[in-house]
Amino acid sequence: MTTEALARPRLFTTAWLPRYGVYAAILLLIAYNIAFTPYFLTLSNLRIQLIQAAPVVIVAMGMALVIGTEGIDLSVGSVMALAAALIPLYLGYGVIAAILVSLLAGVAVGLANGLLVAKVGLQPIVATLALFVGGRGLAVVISGGQLKDVRNEDFLYLGSGDLLQIPVLVWIAALLVAVVGFTVRRTVFGRRLLAIGGNRPAAELAGLPVKRVLIGVYVLCAVLASIAGLLSVSRIQSSDASAVGLLIELSAITAVVVGGTPLTGGRVRVLGTVAGALLMQLVVATMIKHDLPPSTTEMVQAVIILVAVYVARERRTR
Repeated sequence: MTTEALARPRLFTTAWLPRYGVYAAILLLIAYNIAFTPYFLTLSNLRIQLIQAAPVVIVAMGMALVIGTEGIDLSVGSVMALAAALIPLYLGYGVIAAILVSLLAGVAVGLANGLLVAKVGLQPIVATLALFVGGRGLAVVISGGQLKDVRNEDFLYLGSGDLLQIPVLVWIAALLVAVVGFTVRRTVFGRRLLAIGGNRPAAELAGLPVKRVLIGVYVLCAVLASIAGLLSVSRIQSSDASAVGLLIELSAITAVVVGGTPLTGGRVRVLGTVAGALLMQLVVATMIKHDLPPSTTEMVQAVIILVAVYVARERRTR
C-alpha cells in the first residue's frame, strides 16, 4: 500500500469529518426517519423539532464563543433559571421591563464569570462551577420554589406566536445565529476572540485587550442564556426555576463540539453549532418516536460526543 493510500483515512478523519460529518449525520438521520418513522415529514412535527431545538441553539451560540477562547461556561442553565424566576415578578411593570431585568441578571452573571476568569485567573470550569450550583439555588429562592403561571399575552407571543407561519421563537434564534456569525467573522471583537483562543500568550504580546475581550465573551454567553430562559418561559407559559435550563449546558457543549468547534479554542463554527444542536434534537426525537428508553438515548448521545472528541483530537495531532 502506498503512502498516499495510507494517508487517505487520516485525511478523512482530520479534514472532511470535522467539517462535514455533522451535516452527513443529519441527512442520514432524516433519511432513516422518512423511511421508518410515521408522520416525520409533517409540518407539525418539523415545527415541534425546530421549537424544541431553538433554546439549545441560542445557548450553544454563547457557548461556542466561550469555547472559541478555550474556555467553558457551566452556568448557562442557572442563568436560564434566573431569567425564568425574574420574569413573572416584573411582568406587572410591562413586558419590556421584565425582559430588561432578566437580561441584566444575565449581564451580572456574565460579568462575575468574566472577572473570575480574566482578572482573578481562575480556570473557566472552576469559575463557572460556582454559579452552576449557586445560580439555580438563587433562582429557586427568588421564585419561592413554586411553579408560576404566565398569562401576559404580549410576552407569550414570543414563545408561542407565529410570524409568516414560522414560530417567532425560531425567528429569534435565527436572528441571534446571524448576529453571532457576523460578530465572529466581521468584527474586530470576533477576530480578537479567535486570536486569544488560538494563542493567548501571543495575543497578550501583540497588545490585544485580552481581559476585556474575555469578560465580553462571558457576558454575551450569559445574555444569550437569559434570552433562552425567558423564551422557554414564554413557550411553556409558566416559570419553574428548578426545571428551566436543567442540564442544558451539556446539550450546548455537545452541539458545539459535534458542530466542529474545537475545545482547544481558536475557531468557532457557527453553522456547525446549529447543525450540532439540530442533530442532537433529531436523535432524541427519533428515540422517542421509536419508544426507546431515555437511557438508550443518553448512550447514543455519549457515543456521538466520543466520536466528535476523537475526531477533534485527530485533527489537533495532525
